[in-house]
Amino acid sequence: MLKSTRYFNVAGPCIPGKHYMLDPLRGINDKLMDLINDEQYFVIHAARQSGKTTLLKQLTRDINAAGEYYAVYCNLEVVQVLTDPERGIPAIVKTLLSAFEDGGMPDGFAAGADYGDITGVLKKSLSVYCKTLNKPLVVFFDEADCLSDDTLITFLRQFRAGYINRGDVPFVRSVALVGMRNLRDYKAKARGDSPTLGSSSPFNIVTEAFSLRNFTAAEVAELYAQHTTETGQVFERQAADYVFEQTQGQPWLVNAVARECVEKITQKDYTVRITQGMTEQAVNNIILARGTHVDSLLERLKESRVRRIIQPLIIGECVADKGDDDYMFTKDLGLIRDDRNRIEPANPIYAELIFRSLTQKAQESIRNAGEDYAPLKYIKDGKIDMNALVRSFQSYWRKNSEIWKARYKTDLYEYDEAAAHLVMHAFLQRIVNGGGRVHREAAADTKRVDILVEYNGVEYPVELKILQSENCRAESLKQIRGYMDKLGADEGWLIIFDKDTAKSWDEKVYVTEETVDGKRVTVAGC
Repeated sequence: MLKSTRYFNVAGPCIPGKHYMLDPLRGINDKLMDLINDEQYFVIHAARQSGKTTLLKQLTRDINAAGEYYAVYCNLEVVQVLTDPERGIPAIVKTLLSAFEDGGMPDGFAAGADYGDITGVLKKSLSVYCKTLNKPLVVFFDEADCLSDDTLITFLRQFRAGYINRGDVPFVRSVALVGMRNLRDYKAKARGDSPTLGSSSPFNIVTEAFSLRNFTAAEVAELYAQHTTETGQVFERQAADYVFEQTQGQPWLVNAVARECVEKITQKDYTVRITQGMTEQAVNNIILARGTHVDSLLERLKESRVRRIIQPLIIGECVADKGDDDYMFTKDLGLIRDDRNRIEPANPIYAELIFRSLTQKAQESIRNAGEDYAPLKYIKDGKIDMNALVRSFQSYWRKNSEIWKARYKTDLYEYDEAAAHLVMHAFLQRIVNGGGRVHREAAADTKRVDILVEYNGVEYPVELKILQSENCRAESLKQIRGYMDKLGADEGWLIIFDKDTAKSWDEKVYVTEETVDGKRVTVAGC
């Protein structure tokens, strides 16, 4: 058995020779070098764990090796807690000094710095230092968006001053601010209750803010092929394709699934081929484990600007305009995508995690509600009695809807508009927790949410719909019929939520059987 000298990395930047990795500068190196050669200050933004730090470190190494510039990588994360510029700016100067020392730069930066001059010490230290250098200086500030309001504003203003005067006074040739935030967030922070940085700010040029992309399907296969070449362990094509389908090429997820397969499922037995079944198990393990990367992402669901985008997505309603700051912020976080002409979760794994996170307490509450709602009650001869489950949900929702709307309004992140959908998802999730899967096709502007429950090889298509017009029922039947046709199913379930508070529950709650083009649809009102 061959011994691997590299492994799939899920913690920190990738290191050549230590980790399996793709060229972090693929397709972007020329663009970056053009900006640097043109003396530009620019922003790179991308979601967490998407390769930003790996890219910066590789770019720093390449530039220094070429010898035309001095390049320095500086991580500002340690300054995050310092909201007061009187402490924050000196900390930035000292962090930059450490970066120069770690990078083997010439001595002399911040020698005799006046840390009491918080509005000028960073600019002056860099100007004095650049005078001593025999080559132009390039600085990459990683985690720049973690700087707190006033510290960030003071930091940016000093770079602006150095930028506009560098024709007369030596200063940094090119600067990159790197983090999760897009350029508009820097500008918004700079405004706040204070005067704007002004139109001459180097950070006001929108074309100089760009993002990193995920892996393509071919690149996922290429990454996995590195492991095969080194160890002989094969990732079957269907396995790699499934990983791309579930991750949409998100770098951390791609590596995490592979690591789960290699190190835990096959126990580093490289003679064992990695199959699609193994990658399916790995994906499920990652969802259940909810590691640091996942938890940090899900914490964002509590933020009002994220909820404003995610809640309509959950119930299939329209979201804010794509130019809206909250929409762009949520997209920059890596939670959503819109590359298929609709707004949806960034990948199926994140979609599952979003729903499980928002339904966890509902599942616990239903479990404690008594035997009337026990999952096994809906299982008969190894199949789900979906009609019984739907009637049980109607009963539960009728009794508890106001409680859940209140809970989702307060301690459950203010997702009260989606409460009915989320409690229904909780009902379905409890059924398949013992074996099975729920596929959710949540997307904004569709006016519905499609669900496919799989259990013991049987598929159950379900559609959730909000009653919005008189012809809603007819439209919904047509939509569920189309969904069933896509799946090849002969039976489906349509749940219609009526939010009209003037109606009685007796008017809202019903179950009817419909035949649409020879296929049976159970329609349930709630």
